Amino acid sequence: MNFVKDVNKHEDMWERQHELAAHKIYSMCSDLGGFFLKIAQILGKPDLAPAAWVRKLVTLCDQAPATSFDAIRVVLEKELGKSIEDVFETFDEKPLGSASIAQVHRARVKGGKRDVVVKVQHPGVEKLMMVDIRNLQIFALYMQKTDIKFDLFSMTKEIEKQIGYEFDFKREANAMEKIRRFLYDNNRKSPVLVPRVLPNLVTRKVLVMDYMNGIPILSLGDEMAKRGINPHGKVAEAAKFNILNSLSQAYGQMILKSGFFHADPHPGNILISKGSEVALLDYGQVKELPDHLRLGYANLVIAIADNNASLALQSLRELGIATVAKCKNEQQELLQLAKTMFDTEMPPGTKTLQPFSVDSSIKKISVEAFPEELFSVLRTVVMLRGLSVGIGINYSCAQHWRSMAEEALLASGRLSTGRKHKRRCNSLRRLYPGRKES
Repeated sequence: MNFVKDVNKHEDMWERQHELAAHKIYSMCSDLGGFFLKIAQILGKPDLAPAAWVRKLVTLCDQAPATSFDAIRVVLEKELGKSIEDVFETFDEKPLGSASIAQVHRARVKGGKRDVVVKVQHPGVEKLMMVDIRNLQIFALYMQKTDIKFDLFSMTKEIEKQIGYEFDFKREANAMEKIRRFLYDNNRKSPVLVPRVLPNLVTRKVLVMDYMNGIPILSLGDEMAKRGINPHGKVAEAAKFNILNSLSQAYGQMILKSGFFHADPHPGNILISKGSEVALLDYGQVKELPDHLRLGYANLVIAIADNNASLALQSLRELGIATVAKCKNEQQELLQLAKTMFDTEMPPGTKTLQPFSVDSSIKKISVEAFPEELFSVLRTVVMLRGLSVGIGINYSCAQHWRSMAEEALLASGRLSTGRKHKRRCNSLRRLYPGRKES
């Protein structure tokens, strides 16, 4: 056997293998449809997968196989009780995009002055999706008996619940308006744009909303290059930072202040509009955290931001995350596990995470119980991490959200202003060891 010694040849060889694997996974997920399209969204994250996988699989976020227009017409006219021509002045037969549950078409309502997006559910997809999820639950139970000691079954139960909600577009419309009002009411200017719903054109399988113009977030670098902007220059870096800051601000407020949040920030749901404004789409997956979990998570955010292992242990217990340690330095490994699950920052020098590698915290700490309701928070943070790696900025959401976490705890009476000042001083001492407080 000849071993490849030249580094460039070695990398080229692996790149070819990754391209081949990406094509096979893409074909499998595309052909099977249903929940496998959502699996592609998870596998195609820049912080977890090779670049070749990301390039191929990310297209399934919004360019999945589409339903024929004839079939879409049947669903649309049955739901609205009128013909397309009676409702819309124009209607593009070719979809703007297609995902696992629905596809969207650009149109204009009769008498309207602005374009709208018409979201129509794929016929028959609900039954297929739920069968896939139940098969996934059987697989999760099996995996828990291997050396992956993580409560995967609870996560699949939450997935089943959340996916079930996605098939009710009336619920999605209400969630979109609730989040839109919250962000617009609590900021001088909302950190993200949220489409407005046309309430008279919403049914369980059809949703009509404002058309949002923009480019997908992971196409940002290519778009900059087309316009003659260096994707790695100062102008581009500033734009990327502002985009990530807007997203992070919106999610911090939703999770920690409101407790009701958009729980599906994959690249297909994020558009970049003029002036680096961020549009957040698709509110099928939303989550409302009960106050005890919202405030428990606020404590964990502070623990991660301050690198406080004892507070992290206390917070994980408060959240109902039960663990069994298989190592000596339990507190430090628990802190690292908390960062892996609930922070976006990548370790220095790391391009991709390997959560199930031999030396990972998940191998050293068994997660025996994980509350179903927290899975949406974990998933959201993991998705935000993938986005930050995808646009080339490594940042900590815990650091960004720390002040919001303190405000949430203060508002609840769980943190006094004196304790807040003490925590701030401790944080400053960790950042600036030689500094003395005045």
